[in-house]
Amino acid sequence: MDPCPFVRLTVGNLALKIPVASKPARSVVHPSSSPCFCKIKLKNFPLQSAVVPCVLPESQFPDGQVQASAVTFHLSKSDIHRLAGKSLFAGKLYLKISIYTGRRGTTCGVNSGRLLGKVSVPMDLAGTESRACVFHNGWISVGKDAKRSCAQFHLNVKAEPDPRFVFQFDGEPECSPQVFQIQGNIRQPVFTCNFSFRSNTDRNPRSRSLQSEQGSSRAWLSSFGSERERPVKERKGWSITVHDLSGSPVAAASMVTPFVASPGSDRVSRSNPGCWLILRPGDGTWKPWGRLEAWRERGAHDGLGYRFELIPEKGGGGVVLAESTLSSSKGGKFVIDLGSNPNGRSTPGNSTSPACSPRGSGDYGLIGLWPYSVYRGFVMSARVEGEGVKSSKATVEVSVQHVNCTEDAAAFVALSAAIDLSMDACRLFSQKLRKELCPPQDLLS
Repeated sequence: MDPCPFVRLTVGNLALKIPVASKPARSVVHPSSSPCFCKIKLKNFPLQSAVVPCVLPESQFPDGQVQASAVTFHLSKSDIHRLAGKSLFAGKLYLKISIYTGRRGTTCGVNSGRLLGKVSVPMDLAGTESRACVFHNGWISVGKDAKRSCAQFHLNVKAEPDPRFVFQFDGEPECSPQVFQIQGNIRQPVFTCNFSFRSNTDRNPRSRSLQSEQGSSRAWLSSFGSERERPVKERKGWSITVHDLSGSPVAAASMVTPFVASPGSDRVSRSNPGCWLILRPGDGTWKPWGRLEAWRERGAHDGLGYRFELIPEKGGGGVVLAESTLSSSKGGKFVIDLGSNPNGRSTPGNSTSPACSPRGSGDYGLIGLWPYSVYRGFVMSARVEGEGVKSSKATVEVSVQHVNCTEDAAAFVALSAAIDLSMDACRLFSQKLRKELCPPQDLLS
C-alpha cells in the first residue's frame, strides 16, 4: 500500500547583518551585544519563532554551508490544496517573516523585541509532493530607510517531499483495538492490539507472544523494573502487544517500572517516573528497542512530561530522541523530529542508532542498513488526547525512510500506544481510571 504524500517546508540558515552607523539610531543594534529573533507565519498554521544569529557587516555568510533548519512546517496533501487556494479570489502564497532586535519574551506584558522589518517570500507548492524546490536562498534587505544602508537578512526556504505511512487506532489502546493504515479514503487493517495485565511474578506481556520469550527477555524486563518497596498508590503491570494480521506478535510495550505517587503527593513526579520498555522480536525472543519514561509536571504548565530514548543493540547509554511535555487537559502531539521541531531533541551527528530490523514479515518497499542506520529528520508523530476525552482514535504518522519492514511500523505503533496509556497512568491518583485499566481484583474490591 502506498504511503501518504507529505511535504516538509523548512526555513533555515538564518543570519542578520546590521550596519553600524557613526551615530547609531535607537533601532540600530550592535551585532556583538544583542541577540535577534524572527517570527515566521504561514497561512493557516501557528506562528513560529526562531533565534537569528547576528554577523558582522563585513562577514561573508557561507551560503553553501549545510545548517540545521530553524523552523519546520509539515504539510499534508489537504494542507497543500488549502494553501494553494484554487478559488479566483485567493492571492499568491507568501511566507511572512518579521525580524526583531532584542530578546524574545515579554516584560510587564509588553513584547521585549523591537521590530526591525518584515520580509515575504513567495512560494508555489505545486509539485512539491514529488520534487524538492528552493524558494529562496540568500540575503534580503530589511527596512525602507533610504538615508542609511539597510540591514541584511539571510535565509533558506525549501520544500521537500516527506511521504509517510499513516496508521489509525480503531479505539483506545486499552480496548485492544485494530490498527488501520490510511491512504486517502482507503482504510486497510494491518495490526491488532492486545492489552493485558501482567502478574506480579511475570514481567512479560501476558498475551499471545513468542514461544521462547521466557528466557532472556524476562531478564531484560526485570532489570528495568524497580526493586524498591512500592506503596499502595501505584499503577503497574500494563502491557500491550501488537500483532500482524497472521497473528504473529511484531512489537510490544510493557510497563516495567510502575507509575507511583511520590510521598505526600497524588502525582507521579519527574524524579521518580514510570517507565515503559518498547520491545521488538528477534532471534526467537523479545529484544528492547526503546525506553519511554513519563511523569506528571507541576506548576502552571501541568501536563504529561516524557522522555524517549533508543536502546543500542550492543549496550551502552541510550540515545535520547524526544523529551517534552503534553497538556494534560488538551493533549498534543508526541513528535520525534531530529531537526528544529521544539518537541524533539536532535541526535548528535556522530550517533548511530538502529533504524530497521534484519528481517520482517511485511514489505514496505525500502531497504536499509542494519544495524547502523541513523534516524534523520522527521521520524514520527502521534496525537495524544487529553484526560477529558472519553473516546479517541489516535493517528500515527511514520516517515517512509524509517520503515523498512512490518516490525519497524509496529514498533512506532507500540510506542504511540505507550505514550497514550501514560496519559492515564499519570493521572492524579485521586481520579478514577476507566474499568479497562483496572486489574480484575481491583474491580472486585
